[in-house]
Parts: sequence; C-alpha cells; structure tokens
Amino acid sequence: MTPFRYERARDAESAVALLGQEPGGVFLAGGTNLVDHLKLGVRQPDLLVDISHLPYNRIEPLPDGGVRIGALVRNSDLAADRIIRRRYPLLAGASGQLRNLATTGGNLLQRTRCVYFQDITRPCNKRMPGSGCPAREGYHRELAILGASEACIATHPSDMAVALVALDAVVRVLGPQGERTIPLVDFYRLPGEEPQRETVLSHGELITAVDLPELSFAKRSHYRKVREVRIALGGVAPRPRRARKAEAVLRGAPATEEVFGRAAEAELAEAQPLPGNAFKVPLARNVLVRTLLDLTEEEVQP
Repeated sequence: MTPFRYERARDAESAVALLGQEPGGVFLAGGTNLVDHLKLGVRQPDLLVDISHLPYNRIEPLPDGGVRIGALVRNSDLAADRIIRRRYPLLAGASGQLRNLATTGGNLLQRTRCVYFQDITRPCNKRMPGSGCPAREGYHRELAILGASEACIATHPSDMAVALVALDAVVRVLGPQGERTIPLVDFYRLPGEEPQRETVLSHGELITAVDLPELSFAKRSHYRKVREVRIALGGVAPRPRRARKAEAVLRGAPATEEVFGRAAEAELAEAQPLPGNAFKVPLARNVLVRTLLDLTEEEVQP
C-alpha cells in the first residue's frame, strides 16, 4: 500500500476544503470499496479525509412526504428502518457482512469495474487512460451490453443505486461552490472516451444525503391500481440504467405478457453484446417480463 496522509475533518465544510487543496485526495467513510483498492494498489491517493463521524447518519421524513437518507447511514440501518421498509421495501442493500460498514454515499460511489480494473498488472483505461480495454477481447461475461464504449465495458456494481434510480432519488452534494442537487439518473456518466470519469461530481464535492420523493407505487402492490411503473436495470450497463423505453411501452397499456415482452424488446433493441455476454440479452428480457408478471399476479391475488 502506498503511503498517504490522513486527516479527520472537523465538519463538512472543512472536509470539502481539505480535499479541494489536494487533487490526489479522496473521502473515507465506511471504506468497504476504497480499502480493498488501496490494498490492491488500484488507487493510490495522497490524502484520505475521514468523514465517518459527520452528522449524516439519520433517516428523516420530509415535509412533502418523501424521505431523506443521510450519506453516512449504514446499509444495515437503512434496511431495518421502519419508514424505508414500509414505503420503499426494495432498498434491501448489500450482503449482511458489508451492510454493517457500507454507507449510502459510499455505495453510490463504488467504482464501476471489472476484473481488469482490479488487476494492476493489466492495462485498463479506467486506471490508465489510453492503455486499452482488455475486457473486449478477454473475459467479459458479466459486463455491459448497453451504454458501453470502445474504451470501457465495465458495469456498475451497486444494487442500491439501481433501486434508487427507479425511485427517482436525488443526491444532495456540498462542494467548494456550495450546495446542489443532482437527480441520481443523471449522476453517473457513461464511459465514452473518458471511462475514468464515472460521475458528474467535481473534485472535492461531498455527498451529504439522498432524497426520495413520495411515490404511491413504490410498493409493488400498487402496480395495477395506478398503471405506473418505474424500471431500472443493473448489471447490463456502466451505470444503473433507467429503462425509459420499456416504461413508455407500458404506459397506459394492458398488463399482459405480450405487452411486457414488447417493453423489454424496446429497451434492449440497442444492445451491443460481445460473444461472451450475449446471453444477457434474452436473460434481461426474460427477467423483466417475469418480474412484471409477478407484480401483476400478486395484485390480483385475494
């Protein structure tokens, strides 16, 4: 592990200021992703700014009926919270062991990656821009079929991010220029020619919270009553993919298997799979259709 400087921020403003002075610095919260990459030599920051003690560990109802999730809320606490379980039950989080350390903000900022990103003996455009993408000709079974580029076909690893995209979450950020909000659907960048840039955050910006709007259909039992659906896909693109083309086909249409199939095909029409991950196209179609059928069947049960 490369040596680095460690600073414990007094408050959010000082955390932002500290990182703003060090182009090679990063924030440290739960560290479940970052520490692994430090050990592997994938990331070599000059400065770690510890934000784990800042007051962003609460889940609070909002006046408009939504909910604010602090960036430092642990995944285990999020999954156990009564408000979340009642209003947004799909926010199940990560595996049991990781839940106790991983935070909401850290979960969203996991690096989009593949096995080559984590192997410093191999080239990777995300680690070393311009060095190449060995996954295109190498192992790519689990990688992107939508939204990828010649420079990178990695997928985003966060299940929580997929759920939050479907819920129209908004990310609250504090940076050198003050506060701003970013819809999560616009938070991640596609790789294009700069796969090393994964989000729209500027250096030094700190996630403070994630806001969820009040959604009457967040519980799947409301599906047929209001004829609304939000779909997000994970594991098929470099960022959580909001399936807007599928949603457009479903909007106002009858809840039938034939319509669900057309919706899935519309979303996957632009897929560009490689030989090793072509199976993801029919898999994604079948999973989407089956999920929509399950929602419909549960609603009609007595």
